[in-house]
Amino acid sequence: MTTATLESRKNRTALLALLGALAMLGLGYAAVPLYQLFCQVTGFGGTTQRATESDAEIAARLGASAGGRTISIRFDGTTASDVPWSFRPEQVTDTVTIGQRDMAIYLAKNNSDERITGTATFNVEPEQAGAYFNKIQCFCFTEQVLEPGQEVRMPVLYYVDPKALDDPNMDGVEQITLSYTFHRALESAE
Repeated sequence: MTTATLESRKNRTALLALLGALAMLGLGYAAVPLYQLFCQVTGFGGTTQRATESDAEIAARLGASAGGRTISIRFDGTTASDVPWSFRPEQVTDTVTIGQRDMAIYLAKNNSDERITGTATFNVEPEQAGAYFNKIQCFCFTEQVLEPGQEVRMPVLYYVDPKALDDPNMDGVEQITLSYTFHRALESAE
């Protein structure tokens, strides 16, 4: 084997190793958004769905043909240990008609003497209900800024998709729990 051939093989191996490392790095960065997309599309892990007003109107028509069946919704609110806020639902439970829009209100108060930007993470239990719990408007879609001592009311406009009635995995589900946890936003964590 000539020196040129050996050098060429080494260069090709090094290039392939570099390309492999770059591909793995790229997949590492893409994993989080791809997983989030997967969860949003499938409702996996209790991830709720995002809906439009026209989606809600269609669901309302389907819900009307479902005979006005209802389901209990339980609301839960907590904060991470580094967020000095009081955060809770205004009403802990509500009974809603499947397919009909409803609104929940959460109350938040900044108990500190500093301005804090928070972001809410959320999930739904039982997990299989995530595919059918649709939010039209939610404070969780954007970061929330509370000044020292500020108290706010934060609405969530939602509905439960009537397709849940056709899913055998939803048989026996009498209550859905919507949980939020507020975390300090990254730029506010300094």
